[in-house]
Amino acid sequence: MRTFECHHCNPASRLFFDNTQCVVCNAEVGWCPACHAIAAMLPDNEVGYRCANPGCGTALVKCFNYASENVCNRMQTPDDHAAYAGLCDCCRHNAVIPDLSIEGHRERWAALEAAKRRLFYTLDLIGLLHPSPQDDSPLPLSFAFMADALPDAGLWRSTGSSEKVYTGHAQGLITINLMETDDAERERLRVDMNESHRTLIGHFRHEIGHYYWDLLIKGQTEDASRAVFGDHDNPTYAEALERYYAQGSAPDWARFHVSAYATMHAWEDFAETFAAYLDIVAVLDTADNLGMRRAAHDGGIDGMILAYQQVGLVLNELNREMGLLDMVPLVITPPIRDKLEYIHQVVLRGAALGNSFR
Repeated sequence: MRTFECHHCNPASRLFFDNTQCVVCNAEVGWCPACHAIAAMLPDNEVGYRCANPGCGTALVKCFNYASENVCNRMQTPDDHAAYAGLCDCCRHNAVIPDLSIEGHRERWAALEAAKRRLFYTLDLIGLLHPSPQDDSPLPLSFAFMADALPDAGLWRSTGSSEKVYTGHAQGLITINLMETDDAERERLRVDMNESHRTLIGHFRHEIGHYYWDLLIKGQTEDASRAVFGDHDNPTYAEALERYYAQGSAPDWARFHVSAYATMHAWEDFAETFAAYLDIVAVLDTADNLGMRRAAHDGGIDGMILAYQQVGLVLNELNREMGLLDMVPLVITPPIRDKLEYIHQVVLRGAALGNSFR
């Protein structure tokens, strides 16, 4: 992730990806789809706003969820505003949003949207299409943000509904349980499940891995996937899940898998490795844009891994100085490297396929 500049200020001040206002000049800011940047928005009585970035000046309208719900910071062209019922390129993917009559749900929804925007930024960076339900696609991508429990004095209690909301993916729909937005509850689950990290963006990166398996591999190159991750048909997913929670993972799982959960089933191994690949891409992009020379690489998986390890060494030591968890806990062994190489090739193929439709 890079930083941006407010050209309403003189000299220009720094803006960040989640900003809605410049803290120096108080100008409204938002994501401009024309110059692909967070920019100051200049009021325009005729169209709404114009991008203040030099050489842009595109006429823009606020996304409905920015203007009315304050959970977004994306702008869109007037044509797209009309075509997509006022929703930006991120918000138009929503199938279910939280019940906003419940106190605190709007803030939790905003946290989910912020993570989703970062996911889409990385997907756009590597060139993977993410078609919305309004697009003509065999597998449109959509999201459901739902709750089966409510926070009460720091704890979570059942809503009384018999329906349990499971974070997961099915046929292009990614569901995230609202409980994952609670930092304390998420940390409790992280410790209970012996995970090195458990974050909102991590959930999005994992579930999008399942989506791209269905989009780019299912019914197309399944044999190649089997050769790397194992047979996804045997055992069945249900059998593998039951076995994993009864027996756990093998003691030496870290030699071959990016996480203990990746040992559960071939599909979970793919999704966890896909998430790790997106971690690498996102960390290197941010480090490079912030001037860390160690983040430079040649675009191949080995160069990316080396740069990630070098940047990770710095970040881990900084975190340890502050008593925090390692920023980059993953140790990339030769078998894990081969899985990342496979993911890298899937991404390159998916990006090439996407370019053919643009």
